[in-house]
Amino acid sequence: MTTTTIGWIGLGNMGIPMSQQLITAGYPVAVYNRNKEKVTALKAAGATTAATPAELISQAAVIFTMVSDDQAIRDIFQGEDGLLHGKTDKKLIINMSTVSPAISREMAAACQKQGSQYLDAPVSGSVKQAETGQLVVMVGGDSAAFDQATPILQNLGRLVLRVGDAGAGNTAKLAINLLLGFHAQGLAEAALFARAHGVKTEDFLNIFNNSALGNVFGKIKGDAILQDNYKAAFALKLIAKDLRLAKAEGWNTPLAETTWQSYQQAEPGFGDQDIIAILRWLDK
Repeated sequence: MTTTTIGWIGLGNMGIPMSQQLITAGYPVAVYNRNKEKVTALKAAGATTAATPAELISQAAVIFTMVSDDQAIRDIFQGEDGLLHGKTDKKLIINMSTVSPAISREMAAACQKQGSQYLDAPVSGSVKQAETGQLVVMVGGDSAAFDQATPILQNLGRLVLRVGDAGAGNTAKLAINLLLGFHAQGLAEAALFARAHGVKTEDFLNIFNNSALGNVFGKIKGDAILQDNYKAAFALKLIAKDLRLAKAEGWNTPLAETTWQSYQQAEPGFGDQDIIAILRWLDK
């Protein structure tokens, strides 16, 4: 077992399998989550628990956060009993959440002021990749901190790549998710067009998956369409949020603008369903 103690905050669809990967790799892991019910599975796997982020950081050398948005990050870092509530120097905090580049730059400066280091390290991939350690991890921050984090991150991802300074990882993730939004909506629109003109959806998807355009995402989401299964692996409300972040960064190209608008309109009725439920909104 490695002696580096890991702290993990955020036990959602991705946080649970990712923290389990670190437990399996032999790291001592302590967890914090606002919903205490989700802690149970990690305790059974060998994790210890902390009552607050402040307590967690006192127990761990490296702390991961995997939460939903900028406000959650601000609460975790700067709220009462947050990570930066007390003096906590020589810690490494790795934020794997998909949040704005601006909040990462802000938290990196706040950590540095306290003598700790911060990396933004969002991931590309879904639950299946999290369960098998096959995510793509894009990292922003100090190169020495990245070198320290790399052996740990390699338990989570098949590719771990530093792309620049603080905020650069989040920028890369927004670019990937911008393309993800294009791709999901494009697949949905093409499937609906084919169906409307007499081509069975299963035949269209068979052609698509055997063409030069075929890919893993199309196969997985095509199967979901055929099975009428819209249980969220990556919720539509999350891509809607990411597109808002991209728009706030100034991405207003024609496809970006159209895709942003589609997902904002779809979110109220389909936000808790999978990203490919954009098909259901378009079909209405």
